[in-house]
This record gives sequence, C-alpha cells and structure tokens, in this order.
Amino acid sequence: MPIDPTSVEDVAAGLRSVGYLPGEATALVSYLATKLGKPVLVEGPAGVGKTELAKALSRYLERDLVRLQCYEGLDEAKALYEWNYRKQLLRIQAEASGTGWDAVQEDIFGEEFLLRRPLMTAIASEQPVVLLIDEIDKTDQEFEAMLLELLSDFQISIPELGRIDARTQPVVLLTSNNSRELTEALKRRCLYLWVDYPDAGHELEIVRLHTPELSETIARKLVEIVHEVRELDMKKPPSIAESIDWARALLLLGADDLDARTFRETMSVIVKHRTDLEIVAARVGVRLEGAPDGALGSAQRG
Repeated sequence: MPIDPTSVEDVAAGLRSVGYLPGEATALVSYLATKLGKPVLVEGPAGVGKTELAKALSRYLERDLVRLQCYEGLDEAKALYEWNYRKQLLRIQAEASGTGWDAVQEDIFGEEFLLRRPLMTAIASEQPVVLLIDEIDKTDQEFEAMLLELLSDFQISIPELGRIDARTQPVVLLTSNNSRELTEALKRRCLYLWVDYPDAGHELEIVRLHTPELSETIARKLVEIVHEVRELDMKKPPSIAESIDWARALLLLGADDLDARTFRETMSVIVKHRTDLEIVAARVGVRLEGAPDGALGSAQRG
C-alpha cells in the first residue's frame, strides 16, 4: 500500500530512512508534489542527487519507479507509445477473405496492439508510480511541447483511440542539468527545485550515512578534499555519488589515513578526465605532501 505523507517532516524522515538526506527545500517540494499533484522540475549541476531523489521517493512512498531517460532525438514513439505493427499485420492476415477495411481497422487499433513506453506506462498503471523524466534538457522544444498535455492533465491523446486519462496520480520529477533553457510553458506546469552541491557538513553526513565504518577523521579529510577539488577548473567536478564511492574504496583498502600517497593512488575514483587528473595531482596532491599531520580537516573541526 503506497504511503501518503501528512507533513514535510514525514517526507524528510522517510527520505532519510531510505538513505537520502534531503535539505529543507527538497523535503518541502517533495511533500507539495505528493499533495498538489504537480510535477517537479529539479535543476542543478550533474551529480548532486537529482535522479537519486526520484529513486528515494519511490522507495519511501513504496511506489514503482518508471524512468524515461532523455537523449537528443528522443521522439513520441520511444517516450509514449507505438503500435505493434507485426501483431496488427498478423491480425489482418487472420481475417476471413472479403472482410472490409472498416471492420479490420476498428479491431487492430485497440489497446492490446499498443506497445507502452515509459510515459504511457505511468499513465496506465493501476497502482500509483513515481515517474522520472531524466535529463529533460537533452531533448528539444518539440518534445517539451508533447509533454505539456501529460504534465497539465495527466492524460494522453491517441488519434486512433482518443483520450486516455491516468488511472492513478503519479508523482512526476523532471531533472535537468541546466544545459539549455527550458520553455516557460513547461516551467509553468511544474514546482521548481534547485539542488546544488551540499555544504561540507551536509556532505559529511551523507558520506557517514553510507560508510558508517569509515573513521570520522578520514571522512572529514575526504569531504574537505572533494570540496577543494570542486573549486578547481575541471571538466567534471566530482559528484556526491563519487564521494561515497571514494569513501567505500578507502574502507575496502583498509586505509588508516588519507595522505598524499593514498590520495594519488585512489583519486581516479573521483576524477575521470586525464587533464583533470593532472590538475588535481599538481594542486591537491602537492599540498597534501606538504601538509603536517592533523592539518587536514582542522578547519572543519574548528
């Protein structure tokens, strides 16, 4: 039975219970989405937990997650539905000789001949779902226009069948890395949430939640280094997920400190471009080599 939260605090506690630590705005907008039935447009840099929020909501609300991964050139057939032409052809071939086209046409354009894609799957589901439209900024304005009917009224119009209304009310999240400006028409239909990289204290909480066995000293050093790396001029700053991966790697390797040598051996967990590796090694690695014991993390402890 899907969960129906009654307060912002319920949502915050529920997301925490499934391993997602929300900020105040995230908990508030998530709660409003469940109560107002409005989609949420979640924008922010890549790797700050936008997609993970949808996954966490599906776990907390005990709803299936239906995901549409957007990409350049995505069209209606891949997002909404398409007709099962092979099945339709077999149905036509099975008709008795002399059957008129009108009789056959009415028969082959039924729901049993539809191939449901993610958007229609969410609409047609008998149990409420969480619908994730991931990286909407990778599509074009024509695709956005196609979404407006769904986002406004939770319905889909199919020329051969007419209007199909949602059987249940999905919680809809659209994510964007802000690579292009989305249309005002789409934004009007959505609640808005900006998710940025967390501050050091919040990220330390996240790392500690996912790797409680890691010593607090190493966790603090790790978070400080990640924040320092993000301030460099890089092609791809490390995401929160990569911070967690790094913590898990250090734990697996049995590291008892995060010194210059350990950093150089493991920094490829958080740095994924060759030029970035050189920049980080030159800036952060050199600083670690010259840092006295206990210097790292002192600002955070203070």
